[in-house]
Amino acid sequence: MTVSWTPHRFTGGILALDTANTVVLRNDPEKTFDRFDDPVEIARFAEAASGFRAAELGGRRLEAAEPNDVKPTVIAIRETTDRLFRNAVSKGAIATGLLSNFLTACAEGLSGRAVEIGAPGQPFGDPATPIAFEAALSVSALSLLCDDTLARLRICPNCSWLFVDRSRNSSRLWCDMAVCGNRQKANRYYRRRTAVREASNA
Repeated sequence: MTVSWTPHRFTGGILALDTANTVVLRNDPEKTFDRFDDPVEIARFAEAASGFRAAELGGRRLEAAEPNDVKPTVIAIRETTDRLFRNAVSKGAIATGLLSNFLTACAEGLSGRAVEIGAPGQPFGDPATPIAFEAALSVSALSLLCDDTLARLRICPNCSWLFVDRSRNSSRLWCDMAVCGNRQKANRYYRRRTAVREASNA
């Protein structure tokens, strides 16, 4: 099934978390599914992320020329990122037992890539040329280890997506207020109405 890569799919706040969130409803084994099951979606995601994550990427375009070839690497980075940082949000610290696999996956994503990063105004290198999606994904994932970013990581209580809370007072609850926030409000309203109706019928 073709995925519509809408702005909501990019509410993680950073490329690595948007990628981690391509597995939907991780907290519900009966309903969970992977948007990257079809490798073609990796290339389509990379194309969409080039626009939605242009600020993070310094305007450099992502390229996933052979999705079938890069899928194992992308999945390894995605899954080790999710495990490491989901655990860090829950426990309040980085687990070294999960860190080694994460670093190995990121190293694989950068292996054989002549990428120079971190120049002023060019966080992901020269914006005039595309960067391999798995290389950019590795750089983005590694940036999550920064203390300030780590302290702002959250798990959405509605959909269980990971996101960076960049609100001024670090009080953001939902990955997307327009989607998850409104769903929770609607659920609370429904429960209140149901409770009132049941009480009146008692």
